[in-house]
Formats: sequence, C-alpha cells, structure tokens
Amino acid sequence: MALVAIVGRPNVGKSTLFNRLTEERKAIVDDQPGVTRDRLFGEVEWTGRTFNLVDTGGLVPRSAERFDAAIREQVELTIQEADVILLVVDVTTGIADLDGEVAARLRRAEQPVIVVANKADNAGRALEAAEFWSLGFEQMFPLSAINGTGTGDFLDAVVAALPDEPEDDDEDSAPRIAFLGRPNVGKSSLANKLLGRTRSIVTEVAGTTRDAIDARMTVGEGEDAREIVLVDTAGLRRKAKVKENVEFYSALRTELALQSCDVAVVLVDAERGLEAQDARVLREAESLKKGMVIVVNKWDLVTDKETNTARDMERAMRERLGLLDFVPVVFSSALTGQRADKVIEVALTVFDERRKRVSTARLNEVLEAAVRRQPPPTYRNGYVKINYASQVRDEPPVFAFFCNQPEGVKESYRRYLENRLREAFGFEGVPLTLSFRRK
Repeated sequence: MALVAIVGRPNVGKSTLFNRLTEERKAIVDDQPGVTRDRLFGEVEWTGRTFNLVDTGGLVPRSAERFDAAIREQVELTIQEADVILLVVDVTTGIADLDGEVAARLRRAEQPVIVVANKADNAGRALEAAEFWSLGFEQMFPLSAINGTGTGDFLDAVVAALPDEPEDDDEDSAPRIAFLGRPNVGKSSLANKLLGRTRSIVTEVAGTTRDAIDARMTVGEGEDAREIVLVDTAGLRRKAKVKENVEFYSALRTELALQSCDVAVVLVDAERGLEAQDARVLREAESLKKGMVIVVNKWDLVTDKETNTARDMERAMRERLGLLDFVPVVFSSALTGQRADKVIEVALTVFDERRKRVSTARLNEVLEAAVRRQPPPTYRNGYVKINYASQVRDEPPVFAFFCNQPEGVKESYRRYLENRLREAFGFEGVPLTLSFRRK
C-alpha cells in the first residue's frame, strides 16, 4: 500500500489534516507548536483507492534543541519512505522562513510534492494562498482541515499522484512471515540463519539493515515442502543522532510490515526481557488480526539458566501481556541456530490456525455446553439468550453469535466464550473476533 507523508513546520495544522483525512481523532491537536511529538499512522480511502498516511512532528531545521532535532530527523526519514509528500503551510501567516527551508529540502526529493495551503476557510484566504506557488511546486491546494473545505479536489490529486498498485498474484499463497522487534535484537541474524546465506548486513551496531528484504525459502521436503516469504524489517539508514530516530524509523517499518504479513514474529532480547515497545508491537498485531509468535532470542547469552528459567520468563511475559496469553513463545538463538527451525515451524502452525474453519454444528455444540456451564448475565431485568453461532470468515477468523439482546453481552462474557472456543478448537497465536448480532 502506498505511503503518503505529511510534513511541515510546527503549528500549521498537520495533525488536524491527518484527523480530517483518516476520519479519526488519533493525533493530539493543540494551538501550541510542537504538540505532535510522534508519528501517527492511518489509512485513507478515496474513490476506491486506499493509502497509508503518516503524520510527523514539526520540522525545525535550524534548531539545535534536542526535541526539534528529533522531529527534523523523523521527517527526513519519513520522506525517504514516502511515495507522495504533503507540504502543509499556513495561509494566515503566509510564507515563513521555515517554509522556504522545508521547500528547498523537498525540491530535491524524487517523489511528487503537493503543497497544502491550510486554514483557507473562506474565499479571501483561498485567494491569499496564491503566494505559495512561489515555493516552486506544480500542485498547490488551498483548503481547511478543520471544516473540510477543498479536500475533495485535493484528495483527487493525491490519488492521481500515487504509484500504480502492483498486480496481485492470486496464485501466490505463500505465507508472509515478518520478523519484528527492536533494533539489534537479531532479526537479520535469524533470517540469515534460516536462509543459509548472508542476505542482510549484520553487525553489533543497531540499525545496520538498510532496506526491508523479502526472501523466499522452502521448508520441509517432498510432499510436506512449503514455500514461505520472510520479511526482514529494516533499521535506520544512517547513524542515529537522537534516540527518537530509531524509535520512529523502526515504528514506520514495523507498521508497514505488519500490514502486509500473515504472521508477526516478534523477537525479544533474552537478556532484556519483554519491554514496552515489544508489547506495543504485539498489541498492534492483535488489532490488525495478524497471527503472532514471540521469539526470545539470544537465549545462548543467558548464563544463569536453571531448570525453570524459561518457564518463569514465559510466565512473567504472559502476566505482563494479560489477554495475549494465546501467543506461543519460542526460546531461540539466531547466533548458534538453536531452535531457529522451530520458529518457522510454529509460525506456519499459527498461519494454518488463522485459516481454520469450524463447522457450524460443532461450533454450536461447544456454544451450548458453554452456556449451560455459565449462562449469559441478565440485562435490563431480562435474560440474554444466544440462539446459535456461525463462523462467518477466516483469515482472520470471525464468529457471529445471534442473540436477542447483543448489547447485553459484556466484555467478560465475550472473553469467557472466546476461551471456550480456544479450548475446543485451538487457534494458537490467532486473534479472534466475536460479533454479537440481534436474532
């Protein structure tokens, strides 16, 4: 999916534009410059075409202050990845010095650049936007991100500037397995070990993988042979000047890899354990309904192993992850190759589980037993009655439960039913969607 990046100096309305285009309220919007400190991702659909949109912090090229430097680097890294760039400026202030500096950077970019003259919420301001043609770009659109004025023609231009969508190969059903995790956790080393050749540059310096590399390989032999696609997500393209660069670029690569994969293999450093960033990736994979595997890598470096060290570490991770207790955990070493093949074996199992279909008859047998064991709670002085259930799709699995009062099925009972489904049918590593509909 194509990537469109929103860039510009602080306080010109980038986050408001992001919210308008994605029809969400993810970005923090405030009149104070510099409020947006992290990139945000969203999807935009217009005239049948869908693209990714990334919001960035304000660009302050001359500032040596650490926060502003981090934002500048975030924007530059995003520009390297984007297919189309949206330069947002403010009609009410005219062309500021920073607008000129930003434009000078973007004129060297190979991608199409569209100038967005924001805050043009009346006819007079729309006319004043003409001065932004002097920035030297072929397309400029006055609009108001707050009320939506002018966004239709603007989105038409964005869609027209997007690269052609690659043709889908309907016959290519090879599972796409993405290796995700913090920089220097061993993603490239594990990929190289599995491929049997050095496909990625591997060093002890975080961020040496220059590009995301898709590699095909065959696992198994004879009738059991299967072709898979390994997605090795990239690190930084150049040495990081500030910590936020690594986090931003890693998040961008992770987001794009998650969208395209079937199974997300999240690598955790055995010496550091599960960290907040690892948990965030897993939560994002769950929200996208991707298959999930946790790999505790560098297990060979844990020197004080005892009989139950792995069990205790797994238990601690599951307690921290809470409701993600269905995700399988593999202890491995990319360096020595210990259990590296097990990683792919488990990932393929999760891939197959994600495609699993459950018969309606068997599903309702499990449902009836679950309801007898623990009936649904009362709702508005009445009883919730679940009549029957059916699996309405796979990849990812979605189950529809038909009942008299769907709004009476609370989250705790949803979890109860999900647990009964997992007990009966497995779905290891696979997020389930339970939909309750009125009968």
